[in-house]
Amino acid sequence: MSRVAKYPVDVPKGVDVTLSSSEISIKGPLGTMKQFVLPSVKIEREGDQLLCKAVAGAPNAGAMSGTMRALVNNMVSGVTKGFEKKLTLVGVGYRAQAQGDKLNLTLGFSHPVVHMMPAGVKVETPTQTEIVIKGIDRQQVGQVAAEVRAYRAPEPYKGKGVRYSDETVVIKETKKK
Repeated sequence: MSRVAKYPVDVPKGVDVTLSSSEISIKGPLGTMKQFVLPSVKIEREGDQLLCKAVAGAPNAGAMSGTMRALVNNMVSGVTKGFEKKLTLVGVGYRAQAQGDKLNLTLGFSHPVVHMMPAGVKVETPTQTEIVIKGIDRQQVGQVAAEVRAYRAPEPYKGKGVRYSDETVVIKETKKK
């Protein structure tokens, strides 16, 4: 049995939850999110709380109830507060510029890199070496941040590249003669 599923998800004021047999829809001040509900999990509403319960006899029901609870909690957090990932560019001449739904990156290649943002994800560049990716879907925000980081991941000898703002890069010692 999942221990995560034991804790209820609090639904704040201003958030509408619509439950059906196979889908949950959550609408808040930042937008609307929908999620398919697995048949081995039953979501119940009690007052202003949501409970995810495992259906007896279903395979992996205990594990899936915890997964479903985490997804619903992320949906509630996303439509109320939103999620953001911060990236930092380290290296001489590395810079970023946001233009609408495009992110223009200069990362030391012979050509500029243009990354298109998917729907629901916004990008900001407070400075030339900082990137802030925002959205209501936690998975999508993390995926876009990982894709941008993958263009030039931090290298181990000088630490140059695109890194998360809270990431620590362990610098290797160079080879000695």
